[in-house]
Amino acid sequence: MVQPVVIDQSAGGAFLRAIGAILPGVTLLTDPLDLEAYRRDETAYLEPPPPLAVALPTTTAEVAGLVRLAAEHRIPIVPRGAGSGLSGGATSVAGGLTISFMRMNRVLEIDRANLVVVTQPGILNAALKRAVAAEGLFYAPDPASTEICSIGGNLGTNAGGLCCLKYGVTRDAVVGLEVVTAAGEIVRLGGKTTKDVAGYGLIPLIVGSQGTLALITEATLRLRPTPPPKATLLAFFPSLIAAGDAVSALAAAGVEPCTLELLDRTTIRAVDDDHNLGLDRDAAAMLMIESDLPGAAATRALELAEAACLGAGAASTIVAADQAEADMLRQARRLAFNSMERLGVARMEDVGVPRGRVPELLAEIERIAAEQGLLIATFGHVGDGNLHPNIILDREDPDGEAKLGRATDALYRAAIALGGTVTAEHGIGVSRRDYLELQRGSRALAMMRAVKAALDPLGILNPGKVLPDA
Repeated sequence: MVQPVVIDQSAGGAFLRAIGAILPGVTLLTDPLDLEAYRRDETAYLEPPPPLAVALPTTTAEVAGLVRLAAEHRIPIVPRGAGSGLSGGATSVAGGLTISFMRMNRVLEIDRANLVVVTQPGILNAALKRAVAAEGLFYAPDPASTEICSIGGNLGTNAGGLCCLKYGVTRDAVVGLEVVTAAGEIVRLGGKTTKDVAGYGLIPLIVGSQGTLALITEATLRLRPTPPPKATLLAFFPSLIAAGDAVSALAAAGVEPCTLELLDRTTIRAVDDDHNLGLDRDAAAMLMIESDLPGAAATRALELAEAACLGAGAASTIVAADQAEADMLRQARRLAFNSMERLGVARMEDVGVPRGRVPELLAEIERIAAEQGLLIATFGHVGDGNLHPNIILDREDPDGEAKLGRATDALYRAAIALGGTVTAEHGIGVSRRDYLELQRGSRALAMMRAVKAALDPLGILNPGKVLPDA
């Protein structure tokens, strides 16, 4: 059983003094103004208390030392990357130490022979991509927040992104980890081998656990040769249901795009307002379909995709004229949430269903919006069934928060009823933990608690995240 963390205020001072004495090289922030910057992640509606302090280590040995001291003094620890998460996974804990990994941001090795990169967790996703691209290689996982999210945060949430339909999520790219346990021990898992089935799969367990089982200090990640430039097709539809039907038609036609994204009418117009792309503003939905196959194969893939979309009821289609136009369209999709924020207070959700049930999920989103009298703008990775309904509140609506609560509850229950999930890539964190048992069931939750108790018996690693209170 995990021991509940009981905060002893006097222990906090002793803990900080011990860090200063034993780990004098670790930068430690305690000023209230500094702490404020580490209180939240991008889940802006959460109001966590400030941490006791923030540590900025630069080595695995320093992280291990901090964890050993935290265990000795019974101080909770919150691991933090760039703070771009959308589930509250990196929000601070009262009386706790937030460990920021942003100074552990070096690429340690690019191994071309084995097609892997060894990196510290604080590097940004886009920076890692650029580093390996300079060697003619490609790191596939690509969250929409690629320019601002860290690899450590991606590992913590098992982040997805625009290309995971073809290349998989973050977990699929991990072949090795270095972690610090709750006891402050340094453990290496996996390595550079392509195949390894020795013992239990601890890497898949830790990736996605949001720092509740161990702290990741180094990762060995799978690379690929750089694929050809993407060819891009846009298809516009008179209804969301028709766009959902097109997704099924694409699969039936044998089209395997690297990117298959959906934008609804509200999102189309907001993105077009921001970027002046000349999109069809009257369309109810748009699909962005991309192929990174070589040459003629990409052309053929888009021809098949276009035929499938037209057969499903698309009103029009457009092929990007050149790579610059394709890059511009892709970047506009990445910034879709920023465009939503101009319409009101936007809360991005993250539900997923089996791909064949996407039309039903889209219908449920429309029903929920109508019932609650809310604007819900939907975009997302429709090719793998992962949608991001953005619930937009009128800043002047006094009942906005109540409507929001009812809408999210209905959305989560609808996704589960369709055989889906309350989070496909953002993580449970704090914001969705009360729905974990509803989705997974009591026995699965008991198994998760047993794993947590085994790996973190003192309950100091990111307490209050992922698992609901027993």
